Amino acid sequence: MATAGLHSKISHFIGFLRKFIAYSGPALIVSIAYMDPGNYGTDLQGGSAFGYSLLWVVWLSSAIAMLVQYLAGKLGIATEKSMAEILREKLGRKLFTIPYWLSAEVAAAATDLAEYLGTVVALNLLFGVPMIYAAIFGAVDVIIILALTSRKFRLMEQLFLLCVSIISFGYVYEMLVAPPTIHGILSGSFSPRFVNSSALFVAVGIIGATVMPHVVFLHSFLTKEKAKGKTLEDRRKMRRLHLVETVFLLTIAALVNAAILLMAAVAFYPNNSQIASIAEAYKTLVPLFGASAGVIFVITLLSSGIASSAAGTLAGQIIMEGFLGKKVNMWMRRIITRFVNVIPTTIAILLGFDPLHILVYSQFILSLLIPIAVIPVVMLTMNKKLMGEFVNRKITTIVACLFVGIVLVFNTLSLINPTS
Repeated sequence: MATAGLHSKISHFIGFLRKFIAYSGPALIVSIAYMDPGNYGTDLQGGSAFGYSLLWVVWLSSAIAMLVQYLAGKLGIATEKSMAEILREKLGRKLFTIPYWLSAEVAAAATDLAEYLGTVVALNLLFGVPMIYAAIFGAVDVIIILALTSRKFRLMEQLFLLCVSIISFGYVYEMLVAPPTIHGILSGSFSPRFVNSSALFVAVGIIGATVMPHVVFLHSFLTKEKAKGKTLEDRRKMRRLHLVETVFLLTIAALVNAAILLMAAVAFYPNNSQIASIAEAYKTLVPLFGASAGVIFVITLLSSGIASSAAGTLAGQIIMEGFLGKKVNMWMRRIITRFVNVIPTTIAILLGFDPLHILVYSQFILSLLIPIAVIPVVMLTMNKKLMGEFVNRKITTIVACLFVGIVLVFNTLSLINPTS
């Protein structure tokens, strides 16, 4: 009897695993945005300048992101519509729709700026390509990738899986060569505090780099595509698979973000706490922990920049089509999205501005724009008429509202107490 029961459990698990693999994709694509160069910039600065003390912000922002992405994906499964499409219907008049669309586009542009910069810096450090040439090549990387994968979406998902694996294993290695202390991890995780207004500014940047407005829109679209034409029972099963995929992959993203901050804390704090650029971080890392640590750091940054750029470009297209209610020429949108950041970034590089500072400030702007995606997804998923049996439980809504309140408080404090 015991053997039969064990066989039954194994068979059930294998069946679930097959269904999970067949469904997986939406959270995989979304998760790369939580390991993008914006996270590198903010986590690197947080760890180098403040040691372990902002680790709790990484855990908090990851928890917020996990719940928000779950709600966004559930919205697509329940309604078979993307959030941008639903908001266009709810807002009605163009007087309200257009400003909302433009706000979402600003968020997408700020995200793409960080992703583009990550690719540029990685190319410069890894291959010695001058920054100005790296900026030009970095402008076409995502277009090439999307061209190769446009007819086979599953191929794109496999590319994302490869990039997530590179980043994850890369930081396992970094933790082995630069191990943090258990005391530091516990202290940073369970002692919420800000050393000064600069720490608050970086914390807001970490939240902005983690709770990404553009992938809230993207996740609802990706699950909507999976749910099209499915029965209610099929969509019930999809919701469970969606929950597992979201929790699993965003947990990996949270661990990667924590690893970036911890590596920076171990390597640079307090003796090299004034790390002013990613290049300087790389050059400091090599003599401390060896060339391999520096190279792996840059390879993970390059993987992050390329994959998150592809996700950002897709998100920009989904946002535009959803709010405008019309199909947009795929290639025109991709080219515009990619090149909109090339001119200002190239000018900034020529003027000598450091990419790390641009990264951190872009994520600060993103944090201020979080409410345009997070508030609607909470309000829509608590709407019984819209969601049916997929409507939020009361506890889910309470926790989601608490998280929204935390983001608003952080943003308000950072504006009242600007960094010196």
